[in-house]
Parts: sequence; C-alpha cells; structure tokens
Amino acid sequence: MTVSAPHTPISLDDVFAAQKRIAATITKTPTIRNVALSRLTGADITLKLENIQAIGSFKERGAANRIALLTSEEKKRGVITVSAGNHAQGVARQASLIGLDATIVMPRFTPATKVGATRGWGANVVLAGENFDEACATAEEIRQKEGRIFIHPFNDPAVMAGQGTCALELIKDEPDLDAVIVPIGGGGLMAGFITVFKALSPKTKIYGVQVASYSPFGNYPGPLRSAKGGSTLAEGIAVVQPGDLCIPIIENQLEAVFVVDELQIESAITTLAEKARQVCEGAGAAPLAGLLANKALFEGKKVALPLSGGNINARILSHVILRSLLREGRILRLIFQIPDRPGLLADISKRIGDYGGNIIEVSHHRLFAAPSVQTAELVVMIEARDTDHARDIEAELSRHFNVTRE
Repeated sequence: MTVSAPHTPISLDDVFAAQKRIAATITKTPTIRNVALSRLTGADITLKLENIQAIGSFKERGAANRIALLTSEEKKRGVITVSAGNHAQGVARQASLIGLDATIVMPRFTPATKVGATRGWGANVVLAGENFDEACATAEEIRQKEGRIFIHPFNDPAVMAGQGTCALELIKDEPDLDAVIVPIGGGGLMAGFITVFKALSPKTKIYGVQVASYSPFGNYPGPLRSAKGGSTLAEGIAVVQPGDLCIPIIENQLEAVFVVDELQIESAITTLAEKARQVCEGAGAAPLAGLLANKALFEGKKVALPLSGGNINARILSHVILRSLLREGRILRLIFQIPDRPGLLADISKRIGDYGGNIIEVSHHRLFAAPSVQTAELVVMIEARDTDHARDIEAELSRHFNVTRE
C-alpha cells in the first residue's frame, strides 16, 4: 500500500524505491549521539552525518535518484542543472559514474571550493548570474539550445524522494525521536523528511530552520513572505522561493520554523567543530543554530539534527571560528600604549604567560599609531580558556599598563 503525507507528489513507496535505486553509489551515513552537544543544550542530541557523503552533502541522494530514472534517449542528450554547489557536485559525480555529459550553471559568486569540486568530477561549469534565479535563467537558455534534460535541485519528485532516504536511515537508527530540525532552502530535503516521518514516526515533531535573509517561511504557519536575499554564510539554503511542489508538502506539517541570523550560524559552525568534531557549512549548521536559539523547547527531548553539508572554504572556516571566539570573549584583542623602551614587551609577555594566556599575534607600532613619539602602540591577541579567564588576564594587565580592549 502506498502511504503519502498530505498533498505530496511523493509517497513512502517512492522513497523506499529510491533507497534501493541509489544504494550502490550513496553512502549510508552514520547516526551518532553526541554527549557534548547534549550537555550544552539540555537535549539528547543525535547527529545524522550527511557532511561525510562523497560530495560532502545530502544533495547527491536526490541527484542519484533522478539520474537513475533517465531513459536511454535522455542520457544521450545530457543533463543540465543550476546550483550554488552541493547539488552541482551531486549531479556531476553521478553523471561521471555513468559517463553522462553534464553542464552545471552556478552563480558567479559561488565559493571557489564548490566550483573546483564540481569541475573535479568532470562537469562543464558555467558561472552566470548574481543569484540562484539569474543562474536558472542561463540554465534554461542552455537547455533550450542544447536539448539537455534539466535536473532541478529541489522542485522534482524524484529529487525529493532521493532526499527522503536520509530520513529513512535516521529513523532506522533512531526510531524513538521526539523532534528533528531540518534546514529549509528550496524545500526538497524537508519534503522528503515530512513524507517519511509522517508515515513512519508521526509522533516525532518536525521543525524547520531558515537563515534570516532567505526566510520565506519566517511567518510559518502564516503565508509565505518575501525574502530579501543577499550575502549569507548559509548559501546552501539561500533560496528566495521554495519549490511549488515542495510548498504544499511543508504547509501545516511543521511545529515551527526557526529563523536564525548570520552570527548564530557562525557560532553553530564553531560549536560543531569544537564540541562534535564535525566540519559543517552554514546550511549544515543551521539546525544546531535553531536549537541553540530555542533550547527551552527541547530540554530533555531526543532531538536529531541532520548535518546536511560540510563544504566550507578553509579560510572562511578559520575566520568563522576566530570571530566566534572573539564574540565569546575567549580571544582578547588588547591595545597597549607603552613607553618606547627595551624590556616592556618581554614583561607583558611574561605576565600573560604567568596567567595562562596564549599569545596568538603581536603587532608593534611606533611611527603612526602611537599618540606620542615617546610611546608605542602594542596590539596583542590572546587566547584564554574561557570568558572568566579572559577577564582575569585583562584585569591583571590593566593593573600595570594602559590597556584597552577592542
């Protein structure tokens, strides 16, 4: 018997069929409990590690299912898609496995890491447009000109069914969940999760999360609202308009949709790296950001977080972690106005070391930054154990030197 969520173009049977279809090329990712995150949040946290898929994202599930359903004639025509990175890599890898010609249109400012990875799978990459919608227009022009088959990143029943296989694995590993928090971009992953959970675990509450600049579901359960768009760390869910096939599935099926800002996503990325030893991109960290902003709702509950992707540029990751540590006060940036005489730098370093601080960076300015020719400005970045330790270091140094904290 086919079991469907209300108003959905896909059924549970479709998801089970997709699971069999893609099993040979898709990793069955681990489902792990995390004690550190559980202690931090007050919930019993389970992580679904889609960030360790071959392409670093759940997106290959949907791409694999859609490509597997192509006819022989369609395969000869080749495929085309548009994506900011993860779906692109999924289509590119799946196409490479069967010798299928693939063209991928990506917005011009897609992170270089994702562009390079997509090209690495042998696809022809076209950079066009300032955002997803503009890239779609270019993809449509190429599709019409070359006759390729368009593989939509989310608004396609076969893609939704493929994404739903992630939920099937999660329920098998953790069948007694109280809640699951799923990122929403175009809606394909959420559509798959709703289809599976409403059929197999209807008691599990499903929550969505979006980034503030791309939050059309921000008034949920009210009507969709306009998304302002713009630059975001969570480019994997940076979609202005969810798929028209996905919207009816999502409507009236969620407990709530959380909207998180850029700083909350940065903090979630840092927390996952530090507490769970998991590298996540912005979209992948969004569920934890939503949980951390609404901890009271989940206290004592068994909560699953799909880490949907781990494709983050190493430079961006390092900047995010440093920014988070600065906001938390675990890194101090202190500016000293000191007499320009020998030995003071050694004295400052010794006092920091005696208090257990770790000097990360030192910058010494004599000519232009200092207020007097007889003084020098010293900028020191210091790592502390925690916020209280940082305050102790600052207080100790302030007793002996003219110090300001930046």
